[in-house]
Amino acid sequence: MQIVISGGAGFIGSHLVDACLTRGHRVIVIDNLLTGRRENLAHLADHPRLRFLERDVIEPLPEVEGELYLHLASPASPVGYARYPIETMLANSLGTQRLLDLTRRDGATFLFASTSEAYGDPLVHPQPEEYWGNVNPVGPRACYDESKRYGEALTVTYVRQFGLDGRIVRIFNTYGPRNDPRDGRIVPNFITQALRGEPITVYGDGTQTRSYCYVSDLVEGILRAALTPGLAGEVINLGNPLEYSAVELAVLIRRLAGSSSPIVHAPPRPEEIARRRPEISKARRLLGWEPQVGIEEGLLQTIAWFREQLALPASAVVDGT
Repeated sequence: MQIVISGGAGFIGSHLVDACLTRGHRVIVIDNLLTGRRENLAHLADHPRLRFLERDVIEPLPEVEGELYLHLASPASPVGYARYPIETMLANSLGTQRLLDLTRRDGATFLFASTSEAYGDPLVHPQPEEYWGNVNPVGPRACYDESKRYGEALTVTYVRQFGLDGRIVRIFNTYGPRNDPRDGRIVPNFITQALRGEPITVYGDGTQTRSYCYVSDLVEGILRAALTPGLAGEVINLGNPLEYSAVELAVLIRRLAGSSSPIVHAPPRPEEIARRRPEISKARRLLGWEPQVGIEEGLLQTIAWFREQLALPASAVVDGT
């Protein structure tokens, strides 16, 4: 099968490329390297079944053909989409339409990588797919969560209007190797600070909770959602349902990293989400999927990767090179 992966040089996208190639597929990666990194695909530079296009998904891409389109192209961290808000909105709106049109032309299957941010600051816990969310359409996160909600709506509109085989996954917090040290997410922040012996910074009182899914588990879920027949129009949560507060995570990472860093508190960030955890019974039922990697096992592998990254000069880590 020929699989097109937009955002394939990103954290999750690059692991998805690995998995598709391992399974014997041909892969075309589309990435403008706005937040993706060439290093994430460097180990595949001479792979005969991989083609890399440094392009933006909002551009016409008539030369691209595929049997499966996986749309992950978008800044996905608060730092990324705050830096590139317009690009984020366009990737999830016009970029989604570009890939949907290619999918329709090719008679292919389409998967839109949405986000738990579609639920906003949820009033229902845990969050099932039927929940419509509690989102501020003009808030500081709007460029990301509202553009993802639009991408979902556009995908299901193509399903209804044209009979296109489109599916949606809502991705909850994910961590693992290749998690960009500079992207501002909680796991890279805590690990980097712990390994450098710096204070581990918890925003607010640290009682806010998230669930954390190891990247290999997420990739398996994405591929099952993409390749399982009969799922046109379905929306499926993918994430680990085990819930940890920010302070609990900081204490755990400090212990696993063998660090003596103090845990300090900073003022809460704007519109900090109080609780978020996926309800995954639909993924279990439709995909036979649930996470397999425990939090300590996953964090140990992630910490080992960060140790290698931090062996570089500090400036190289900050620059993402």
